[in-house]
Amino acid sequence: MSLLFSPMTIRSLTLRNRLWVSPMCMYSAVDGLPQEWHHTHLAQFASGGAGLIVAEATTVLPEGRISPRDTGLWNDAQRDAWAPIVAAAHARGAHIGVQLAHAGRKASTWWPWAGESGSVPATEGGWPTVAPSAIAFEGFAEPAALDDAGIAAVVAGFADAARRALDAGFDVLEIHGAHGYLLHQFLSPLSNHREDAYGGTLENRARLLLEVTAAVRAVAGEEVPVFVRISATDHAPGGFTPDEAAIVADWAVARGADLIDVSSGGLVAHQRIDVHPGYQVPLAATVRQGGRIPSSAVGLLTDGAQAEAVLQSGAADAVFAGREWLRDPHFGLRAAHELGDAVAWPDQYLRARWR
Repeated sequence: MSLLFSPMTIRSLTLRNRLWVSPMCMYSAVDGLPQEWHHTHLAQFASGGAGLIVAEATTVLPEGRISPRDTGLWNDAQRDAWAPIVAAAHARGAHIGVQLAHAGRKASTWWPWAGESGSVPATEGGWPTVAPSAIAFEGFAEPAALDDAGIAAVVAGFADAARRALDAGFDVLEIHGAHGYLLHQFLSPLSNHREDAYGGTLENRARLLLEVTAAVRAVAGEEVPVFVRISATDHAPGGFTPDEAAIVADWAVARGADLIDVSSGGLVAHQRIDVHPGYQVPLAATVRQGGRIPSSAVGLLTDGAQAEAVLQSGAADAVFAGREWLRDPHFGLRAAHELGDAVAWPDQYLRARWR
């Protein structure tokens, strides 16, 4: 059997393979409530052979939504709406997690097909945003710098949302510390100009991410896996670096993280990224530190052989994919076929197993 389709055990959870679905925003929620779209969208990946599905960036506080159409877990109605979606993934043989998020200065923005860009004005349902410092993302409204009470509310929001996620049946909790959202904004000196305990040194800039990680671990207990997604570089001069990411990964694991989901970018509009197949894999290898820190790789990974090569190289312990699952919701079954692995297919699809 390939490494890609070998099981992986994290705490009490044994995942059927190491080919996972990245969280991808659908911008289709109503008042933070996932809809029928989310049910069908996520369940199809379980039928398609995913080992783990991570549901989209789901905000822990209403002001943390990327757009007015984001999903949430800040109230019990949202918890209850997620429960049947989780059950559908389980019924199809997959495990499912949720990415807990706060968008910070990148909140209150238009969804991709809205016909508008930038911040949503209050007259159209937008809201004031917050950040480590009053520095706007290029083209967006200026945020307010969080005070101590605001920071404490963020930590509490992550913990409360984690409890609701577990009550809904989610198997994995992922903390979103990447792509220019709030926790990443604290990590990077490009967006964090604070002069208190949350700014300046790397240790201070990482403080909020680590407090959130510890709070989520306290809710998760000893059995539930906790992942942390980071952007291992800002792709911009003076920003967060891969070497800093490796250090922060160490600290996060010490606070209770089980795996670092390594991505990059998203903090500033002037980033410059050399995008090519597997372009973020070396970042995962840097964070993994020769196998000492469990990590996953993501970024233009589109077939079974390519994903298997990432694992065989020792760059990562698992592979996330996003767009390829959108193009082919049965990517897992296809990749197993490409690699010659005899994995279980849904009984309803057995007639298509071999050509």
